[in-house]
Amino acid sequence: MARTSQADGPIPVLKKNLKFKEREPRFKMNGLRRAVGGYLSIKYLSLIMLVLQNTLLVVFMRSSRTSSGPMYASSTAVVSMEIVKFVTCLGVVAYEHGGVAGLGQVLQSEVMQKPMDLLLLGVPSLLYTVQNNLLYFALSHLDAATYQVGYQLKILTTAIFTVIMLKKSISRTQWLALVLLTIGVSLTQLNAHSTSSNHENTMSGFIAVLLASCTSGFAGVYFEKVLKHSKPSLWVRNIQMGFTSILLAFIGVYTSNDRISVMNNGFFYGFNSLVIIVVLLQAVGGLVVAVVVNYADNILKGFASSFSIITSCILCYFFYDFQPTLLFALGAILVNVSMYVYSNNPVKEKDDKGCSLILTPLLTHSLTHSLTH
Repeated sequence: MARTSQADGPIPVLKKNLKFKEREPRFKMNGLRRAVGGYLSIKYLSLIMLVLQNTLLVVFMRSSRTSSGPMYASSTAVVSMEIVKFVTCLGVVAYEHGGVAGLGQVLQSEVMQKPMDLLLLGVPSLLYTVQNNLLYFALSHLDAATYQVGYQLKILTTAIFTVIMLKKSISRTQWLALVLLTIGVSLTQLNAHSTSSNHENTMSGFIAVLLASCTSGFAGVYFEKVLKHSKPSLWVRNIQMGFTSILLAFIGVYTSNDRISVMNNGFFYGFNSLVIIVVLLQAVGGLVVAVVVNYADNILKGFASSFSIITSCILCYFFYDFQPTLLFALGAILVNVSMYVYSNNPVKEKDDKGCSLILTPLLTHSLTHSLTH
């Protein structure tokens, strides 16, 4: 009996330990599920943000350039956007560093003591100022859907500048995707030319898109080549760029054809609630997307770009009398297929930088943000 009691004694303890060990993986699995669920929710939030930014900005900008009433000067909208973005970044940096005193220290260390960075940033600042003005011009002559498809030419220009400036290679599959992209954009441009109204010059609009794609591609590769040694935060980088961007944007106002309108009617002539929304979407919305885009992988960015084209077509069809033809549909399909093929066949040594350049949202400095954050 004593032997039995000794043998039976450890059994309850052993069962208790076994029960505890059975539960432990379950707790770990629940934590893993919560972590995965949180990550997926962030990814899908990033998808929604990218699609909204890409779609609403373009549609609202197109509407602001074609609405009745006094027309604002696009260069003044670019200046306003740069100022809003600059002030927003100053506020964020001040908050992160404990107030105005912390902001002053950051400005001293990252701006005043780094004149060479400011000099180097003058190149992309100029390019993006020109680019933003070109895009306003393009949307004065192209509908939002055609513009969305055409602006994907930045994939082609980024690839070309990557090969030339960074001496990196891309695969044959990617070159094939770029050929499909070019054909698709060409088809949509032919469709736009055949269906355009009398007051729209679609060829000028397409040339503006092409030039904007070139500035976007060059500026992105320039960042990777010249400024990759310097990696301040997203907000500090935009403050650095803000000094030169605002100055150059103001110069653009008074050296362009907008100068006469501004001098006669005032700087904010033609501004209304729609224009203010466009400025805010371009400035603050671009910054928000630049933060969120870090949680999106390349496939998700590709879906976002494709969804933006589709949603732009839908909105234009219901609200702006856009009638997609078979030619446009074929071109848009080719562009979407080319984006998918290109982003899913990266060259290994390129990491994901090429895709970040390609699929980052348009118009604003979001491309710059994703490169420098």
